[in-house]
Parts: sequence; C-alpha cells; structure tokens
Amino acid sequence: MKNLNLTQRVQEARFNRFHLMIAAVGFLLIMCDGYDVAVFGTITPPLMAAWKLTPVAAGAIGSSGLVGMLFGAIGFGALADRLGRKRVVLVTVLLYSVFTALCGFAQEPTFFTVCRVIAGLGLGGIMPNVIALLADFSPKRLTATITTIVLCGFAVGGLLAPLLGILVIPTTGWQVSLWVAAIPLLFLPWMYKALPESISVLMKQGNREEIVKLLERIDPSQTIDRNIEFTTESPSKAKLPLTDLFNNNRAMSTLMFWLAFFAHLLMAYGILNWLPKLMIESGFNLASSLGFLVIWQLGGIIGTIVAGRMADRLGAKKIVIALYITGTIVIAGVGVSTNALLSYVLVGIAGATITGVQNLVQVYIAEYYPAFVRSTALGSASGMGRIGAILGPILGGLLLSFSLSSQGIFFVFAIPGLVAAFAIAMVSDKKSHQRQLENAAIQTPLQSSDGKQLNSL
Repeated sequence: MKNLNLTQRVQEARFNRFHLMIAAVGFLLIMCDGYDVAVFGTITPPLMAAWKLTPVAAGAIGSSGLVGMLFGAIGFGALADRLGRKRVVLVTVLLYSVFTALCGFAQEPTFFTVCRVIAGLGLGGIMPNVIALLADFSPKRLTATITTIVLCGFAVGGLLAPLLGILVIPTTGWQVSLWVAAIPLLFLPWMYKALPESISVLMKQGNREEIVKLLERIDPSQTIDRNIEFTTESPSKAKLPLTDLFNNNRAMSTLMFWLAFFAHLLMAYGILNWLPKLMIESGFNLASSLGFLVIWQLGGIIGTIVAGRMADRLGAKKIVIALYITGTIVIAGVGVSTNALLSYVLVGIAGATITGVQNLVQVYIAEYYPAFVRSTALGSASGMGRIGAILGPILGGLLLSFSLSSQGIFFVFAIPGLVAAFAIAMVSDKKSHQRQLENAAIQTPLQSSDGKQLNSL
C-alpha cells in the first residue's frame, strides 16, 4: 500500500491562493498585536493628564494587558495543539476586539485595567497560533520569508496607532484609538472560511475527509489516491503538552528561548511604552514624539522583510544573534544622540533590528520544534517573554520616578539585547537537533477515533 507523507507534501507544495489566504488572515491578526503594543504608548501622555496618573501607575496599567497576554499565550498555545489552531484563533480575536473596545468607555483606571487584562488573554493567543499555522502550511523553501512578511503586520499595526493618535487625540480624545480595535470582528466569517485546521489535529481526530479536502486546497493539481495511507510525525503522548518541550534533548534550548524572549520583550515593550514620553523629556513636542513611533515601525517593516530573506539563505540563528547585538548598540546610541535628524535615523534602525529580530526569532522557534508541539513552544516562549514585557513598562516608570535621564534609561533598556544574543547562541545547532528528531521519529498512520487504522475513504 502506498504512503503519503503529509509533512513532505505540504513542504513541497507551490505557493498558491491557499497560502495567500492564510497569510492575509495572519497579517490582519498580527496587525492587532502591533497596534495594541503601540496604542498604549500613544495614549499614555493624555491618559496620565486626564486621570492624573504618576509614571509608576501608568506603567502598571500598561503592563496589565501583558499579564493577560502571559496566560493567554501559554494557555491558548497548549489548547491549540490539542483542540486545533483554527477554533482557538477565532476565540482569541473575539476576546481581544471586544474588550479593547470596552477600554475606550472606561471612566477610571480600574475598569480600564480589567478590560486590558481580558483583552490581553485573547491577544496573547493570537501570535503563537498564527505563526504555528504558517509553519504548518508554508512551502519549506519560503517559510521564513512568508512568515516574516506576515509579521510585518506587527509593524503596520504599530504604525497605525501613532498615526491615528496624531489625527484624533487632539480633537476627539484618546478613546477612539481603542474603539477601532473592534474592526476585526467584521472579518470573523472570512477568517472562519479561509483558515485551515492543523494537520496534526486532523490526524489525531482520524478525519480523513477533511485531510483530503485540505490537500486539494494545498495543491489542486494533485489527485489523492482513495486507498493511500497518510503518515506524519509521531503525535505527542504526553499528558501535559509543556513536557514535550523538554524531551529529545530540547530542555536547554527551550530554557534559552524563554530567556531570549524575556530579555527581548523587556527591552522592546519598555522602549515602546515610554518612547514618546522619553522623547518629550529630550525636548520634542507630543506630535514629534509620536513621530518617533512611526519611524520605529517603518524601520520594523523593512527590517522584518530583510531579516526573513536573509534567514532563508543563511539560517535564522545567525541573523537573530546579529540583530540582537546591532539593536543593543543602536538603542544605546539613541540615548547619547543630541541631533534631531540622527535621533530619527537611529530610532528607525532600532525599529528595524528590534522588531525584525522579534519576528524572526519566532520563525526560528517554529522551525525548531515538531508540528505537534509547535503552538505550545511558541505560546510558552511568548508567555515567558510577556513577563519581561510586563516588567518593561514598570521599569521605565520606576526609572522616570527616580529622575534618571532619558539617556540613562535608553542605556538600561539596551542591556537585555546582549542577554538575548547570548541565549540564542546557547541554543543547540538546529541541524544536529533535527537529526535527533529524525532518528527518533515514528511514521504514524491515520487512525480513527476508536484507534483503528484508516486506509481508505
């Protein structure tokens, strides 16, 4: 009887409308993440003025959404590997959009904070599952390129937040910047139709009919033999999905990925939440300080695309380490710059490196782990990173309350970049790791829910 390796068939497929639709949905959802990161930095100055918040209080509110993201990333990542990425993604979008829009109706900090936490639960589950879906279905030769282009949505969303803020905050107030988060709700029917379910889940369910339909979408030119046997990676037997991250000599690498994410998001969220305020402290007005967020995100788009192409050619690990080191140097440079034009250039380069590496390291993780634990790997790393993201805005508020200069704060936030570079350098070589997986791999035939092998429709 003939066998069809599903993983190989997906990886060897040509890019077509099926892949484009997944990428389009992913781009829209990643925009939500980027918008949310930048929107609080955009509304922080008027929010502090309206509610008479101290820097520490504003930093705590900024971090509240990240608390939700921490649990959302870990929880929804593990659920997706068990229940399916498609259904989990739709639930996370619903949570994010509804409760972010409700933040715009807040009259005091407590209600605002509660809504931010619940919205964060949804937002935390979006990115790891989008990246996992892209890794599941992208042609192998284009995985990094496709994923990093989709992740440019993070920078586009981050770009829209300050641009909208410049236009509406002076005239209509900060609330409008939050109400627009409800727009993705209009696209839920399209997302339901466009997104596929992950093959690993369909195999676990014994759903041969859906797998055949999915293969026809992936490669319409191929006809599926009705009697062919489907095979794929051995599914997880662990009762707790997180334990798979430490099997097959992955423990050290898993811990290093967690450390890299923690250090990176401490740096990135700390800077993005306080960049407008820091630039105001350096002598710029509100509109100009928001302009730095625009330049940062424009740089992020360019950096992400370039990083993805370089990773497909040279390997993700080398590029990730180089970008972390470069970002550290440039962030420190922003702190010592006294020239306005030079400051804009340095912030643009910082956005290219910091945002570029933030996106690329997730591609690296998606490639590193097998499909049946991919969402768990991305979700757990993102969750650990969210701890750093929670501490970043709080750290910035504390440093400001200590009257540390903006130059000194930039220096402090540059240090985690070196920590992240070291952590990625300690990750085991992907090729040797992949050989270990291949040696341990067991081809698993499609089975029905009662455990019987299914060979035909």
